[in-house]
Amino acid sequence: MKKFLSLCLLTLALVIAIASCSPNTNTTSSGDIIVASKDFTEQDILGELLAQQIEATTNLKVARRPRLGGSFVCHSAITAGKIDAYIEYTGTAFTGILKQQVVNDPKIVYAKLKQAYAQQFNLEVMPSLGFENTFAMTIRGEDARRYNLQTLSEATKYTPQWRGGFGYEFLEREDGFAGLAKTYNLRFAKPPQIMDLGLIYRALIQKQVDMVAGNSTDGQIARLGLVVLKDDKQYFPPYEATPIVRKDILEKYPQLKKAIAQLAGKISADEMRQLNYLVEGELQDIKDVVREFRKSKGL
Repeated sequence: MKKFLSLCLLTLALVIAIASCSPNTNTTSSGDIIVASKDFTEQDILGELLAQQIEATTNLKVARRPRLGGSFVCHSAITAGKIDAYIEYTGTAFTGILKQQVVNDPKIVYAKLKQAYAQQFNLEVMPSLGFENTFAMTIRGEDARRYNLQTLSEATKYTPQWRGGFGYEFLEREDGFAGLAKTYNLRFAKPPQIMDLGLIYRALIQKQVDMVAGNSTDGQIARLGLVVLKDDKQYFPPYEATPIVRKDILEKYPQLKKAIAQLAGKISADEMRQLNYLVEGELQDIKDVVREFRKSKGL
């Protein structure tokens, strides 16, 4: 019943999110291009980066759709033509959207994803921004030191006494919890708690849970003294950040492809982690952070 209710809520959120994407209901501004982002800080930054890059290098105006939702919401919105572009992660799209088995070679994943998205959805998978953001199985630093834990395999000795807290997508995805639990024989004291991604680190610090699935580029990990356990069995596929754009909009505005392509390879994982920290740790304005980053890269 709990899973059924969760699915109902997800479906309702999906319908509401897509419906709210009508160009006439844009709460920020109207524009030639609608750029969306998922519902966490890194995506706020990347969505703004994409928007600023387009506006600075073309004569096009961008309507921003921040915090639209998770991968499935954004994918449904872009295939429905309600948005024109957003940043996705290759492993997420490959396993979550295409429902393919995990492949660990990033070049193979990218090539297959690019071909499938073009054929099935008429979407262009642009070159990677230069960094990977993988799932980060994270625990408190004090626990890592107490039990001398560095890897997921080592942690499984203690997880039967622990509680897990994960986002809905991680619990449902092909590359999520079910496969991870099977690979590592991972067990918890009770079924993992479904949590909002914005609350997982707070819950971990407050000892409401003992392990969460964060993101490897999260700025809060180092700031809060948390430890990411190594995926020593290489369960997770590559998650390279890459722009997804509707082919129709690229044909309508040829200058758009060149503008977005200039972002290829421009962000390292360390740089993304620092950008996340500036927003979350120092509470700097996202527009200012992105503007300064673009300037530093000569964009």
